[in-house]
Amino acid sequence: MDVAAFQAAFSTKNQETVDLNRLVAVQEMIQAVQASGDQAVIDYTNKFDEQVYQNGADFKVSAERLKASWDNLDSAFQRALETAKDRIETYERGGLHPDRPGEEISYVYNALDSAGFYIPGGKALYPSTVLMTVVPALVAGVENLVVTTPVFTEESVTFAALYLCGIRDNVYAIGGAQAVAAMAYGTETIPRVDKICGPGNAYVATAKRLVNGDVSIDAIAGPSEILLYVDETIPVDAIVYDIFAQAEHDQDARTFLLCESEDFLGKIADRMQVLLPSQKRADIIEASVKNNHYVICDTREQLIAVLNDIAPEHVSIQHTAQDEIVEQIKYAGAVFKGYYAMEAIGDYVAGPSHVLPTGRTARFSHGLTANDFRTSHAIINTSKASYEAIGPAGQAIAEAEGLDCHAQSIAIRKEG
Repeated sequence: MDVAAFQAAFSTKNQETVDLNRLVAVQEMIQAVQASGDQAVIDYTNKFDEQVYQNGADFKVSAERLKASWDNLDSAFQRALETAKDRIETYERGGLHPDRPGEEISYVYNALDSAGFYIPGGKALYPSTVLMTVVPALVAGVENLVVTTPVFTEESVTFAALYLCGIRDNVYAIGGAQAVAAMAYGTETIPRVDKICGPGNAYVATAKRLVNGDVSIDAIAGPSEILLYVDETIPVDAIVYDIFAQAEHDQDARTFLLCESEDFLGKIADRMQVLLPSQKRADIIEASVKNNHYVICDTREQLIAVLNDIAPEHVSIQHTAQDEIVEQIKYAGAVFKGYYAMEAIGDYVAGPSHVLPTGRTARFSHGLTANDFRTSHAIINTSKASYEAIGPAGQAIAEAEGLDCHAQSIAIRKEG
């Protein structure tokens, strides 16, 4: 389809609807945690995750379990995690905003006191999410970290990644909306935090939406997505696996394939059919591609325009004119430029966090960084000379707004 046909088809499908039943259910869970603390967390975890917790000590993960998880990890995989951690740490340190000192006006940054992390653990384990959320907070200087994850085994790769990050305490084997509520409001066992980060299912996302304002959140994560803009110089199989890599996340994952050649798009489609049956997650990929795969062919001008309108979570540009195209991208969670910068490398070891805006929110937000775990404020130290220069303007504006005490607060200093 061309851009006009895509926009007509996608505009309706992309409209988000709120599941009111889920909203009410999650609100009730949050209120229960606020009222009953640990007991509500225990009740919901026993109900939904089939645990037999009796008290807060039951869901707290000991330092010994964290260490054993790391110690018993394959050494090659330990090195892989260390490589990823080092890359993320180096990138985040280089991106920290510096204080801006000045004689009259300064601007300073301070780390949050605490942060909470929701690490998924239901269908699969995600040590990469540990690294991509916890490491930026550590670089920012956050001292008090709380982690919740629905991992109920004695050891796990999630625990190993936490140990690598220096986490020894405040890790809790719970998940769902109750975990978000516990971090947002605190319980007898789980400390309250200032910010909650990390992806989760629809109930976790709804809980984050509802507690936002009482606590900061990173984002409301929607289905993962990638937009690939390619040309005929790229091997077809590489493009197919880039599409499959996104589609295998879940059946709601979105893939957008942009190209200026109908013939080349046809070759990609044919090869997808050939390679699909041999994939381990073929059923998930097939469902994703069937319902959420968009193929767009048009002029370069039109394709770049629709790219910025979609504002995808991931954008992969593999094209002979990639330098020119990348310069025109304004809205994206992250841009991957070139054949060797496949999006999958960004999920694990490139450096920037893989916690990125989805569902067009890249038009007004950005991916998680260490700076998101800091607050900032101005320090205003107006000199007498500056007061005399700008005070009359401030007084005039105050008087025009009818705020007499504001005006008098400025004017009275003329006497001093």
